[in-house]
Order: sequence, then structure tokens, then C-alpha cells
Amino acid sequence: MIDHGYERLEDVIQDSIFPEVDLALRAGQHVDSEDTDRYAFLVAAQRLLEPLYLRYGADLIHSPDRFFFLVPRGDRLGRRHLSTGEMLLGQVLALMYLDPATVQAAGVISRAQAMELLANLVGEQRLVAALNPRRRRRHEHVSQELARQELDRALRSLAALGFIELLDDEKVRLRSPLMRFAEPVRGLADPSAALQRLARRGLVDLLEPGPSEEPPEEGGEG
Repeated sequence: MIDHGYERLEDVIQDSIFPEVDLALRAGQHVDSEDTDRYAFLVAAQRLLEPLYLRYGADLIHSPDRFFFLVPRGDRLGRRHLSTGEMLLGQVLALMYLDPATVQAAGVISRAQAMELLANLVGEQRLVAALNPRRRRRHEHVSQELARQELDRALRSLAALGFIELLDDEKVRLRSPLMRFAEPVRGLADPSAALQRLARRGLVDLLEPGPSEEPPEEGGEG
């Protein structure tokens, strides 16, 4: 069966775009439809790449929200859990992504909007404590500054994983992979309300693949 010109796994691996897509997926990045070339490549090569990544202990997932990512089954690709700041911020950004006002703004929000909603949902004192679990004896202003720094790191991390795009020091564009944070409430009558409850409780945890030093195997579909 010919799949958009790819007859064998070797044909996929020989494509010049394969190395950057492979490295991105193994690093835990999400490739969405806005990344047109890489997304089109994965759509065309999905049938042949799925068995390859299975051999390395990971599932290549194509979300109905039009993005690809890897989910590790074991430790061969490495794995890590998102930090508390990344999880909480991801939940809030997913909630904002579902907001019709955000859709009208082409997915662009301000950092201040995200931080304000996060503080309102979780509670400022609880948020500071959650982001500084081992530093509760510090002065309040120090703890608040450390919490702000942790959230800045979380924004950069979520951007590196393809959940969001940092436009400048103030503006952020939300991307479809944020729907991974909404997966536990998908199909509910009021997913936004359910996601708010999850954000308040901080229950979502996404397992991401980590860097892998193993090169892909060529020749054959596995």
C-alpha cells in the first residue's frame, strides 16, 4: 500500500524532515496542524511510524484535535512528570483555550490574564505554597517572587513542549495541544466547569517522554 509516496519505513526515514520531527517527538514536543510541514509529514507517515515507536516503547498518538505526540509505555525513551507549576498553568490555559472570548482573539491572551485566573481558581496563598513546597518559612514577598519565577519557567516549558507560543514578554498564543489538559473532562456536559474544579484541586498529570539517545532503526516496518 502506498501512503502518499511512502511505501516503506526506510522511505520515511530518508525524508529530510524526519530527523527534526523525530527529535521533537522524543523530546516531548507536540506537533499540531499549525506546524504545517511537520504535521503533514506525520499524517502521511503515521501508518509506518507507529510500529517504529512501539519498538521503542511509545505510542504515537494523533489527537482528534489535530496534533501528534508520543506517550511512553516504559522507560526506553525516558519519561518525566510535569511540575506542579506546569500542570496548574496548563489546566488554566486549557480553560482559557475553551473560552469563546479567546477564540475571538485568535487564541492570544496576556500572561497577566493567565496568572490572574490561576490565582483566582487556586487561591493566592495556596498557589504560592504549592509552588514553594520546601520554602514555606521564607518571607512572604520572597515566596511570592519565587512563585512568579516558577510560573515563568512553567510558561517557557509549556512553550518548548508545543502547548503554547510565546509571542513577546506579555502575550501568549494558545495552541490545540492544550486540550490534553482537558482530556479528563472531555465529553462532559460542562467541561469548562469540570476543568475549573480540576484546576482548583491540581489533579491533572501528563506523562511526557524525555530525551532518547537511541537512534531509529532503518529498513523494515518492525
